[in-house]
Amino acid sequence: MSNFDLEAFIDSHKADEAQKIIHSALKEFDNIAISFSGAEDVVLIDMAVKAKKDVHVFSLDTGRLHSETYRFIEQVRKHYNIEIDIMSPDAEKLEAFTKEKGLFSFFEDGHKECCGVRKVAPLRKKLATLDAWITGQRKDQSHGTRNQLDFAELDGAFSSKDKPLYKFNPLANWSSEDVWNYIKVFEVPFNELHQKGFISIGCEPCTRAVLPNQHEREGRWWWEESEHKECGLHIGNIIPTKQA
Repeated sequence: MSNFDLEAFIDSHKADEAQKIIHSALKEFDNIAISFSGAEDVVLIDMAVKAKKDVHVFSLDTGRLHSETYRFIEQVRKHYNIEIDIMSPDAEKLEAFTKEKGLFSFFEDGHKECCGVRKVAPLRKKLATLDAWITGQRKDQSHGTRNQLDFAELDGAFSSKDKPLYKFNPLANWSSEDVWNYIKVFEVPFNELHQKGFISIGCEPCTRAVLPNQHEREGRWWWEESEHKECGLHIGNIIPTKQA
């Protein structure tokens, strides 16, 4: 939809009106999808299906997810009676990568290359087929990369000159407490790993439970500096650090 007016959309909505943002986005775009992986994303699905039964949902299967996460994806599919498009890495590129670097190269040279093959490339392929997507990002998930997050934006990472891609982040101003209050009130399904101390959940080798009072992103890529803790799916969030 090339005539979408982003500024008018932002002016006509408030950042704390998550459900209105989702419903309006679904009205604006026919070719729009929800990116699903965690607790926030199921909140989005729950809100979306109340407005539109045939909501489009996709999820990235990196091949390294926890067994609990695979069960969670299936639970959500059945609970909402929706189709979930499962996006997988390119088999040849993944085979070449693991042959050259092994299965745990990210502990030595960072997670970006592995995430590029397993997550970013499949996402880019999927987004190329869409006009807009909806994510469950929140500002407080990572103070180093997401504190400038807008609830509606032109996707700076995946748009092209010929094909703009719009991105909606309805939960940008929500807290983790807001998310879990919604989950409890509306009995929304959630990943059983959350009951084992996991908060932010990604691939099994790169995710661990956090201790009380630790920030949720401390459980992701814990061997790296905090400003690097984005996998590339939301690379537009990263604020460049000053060079010495």
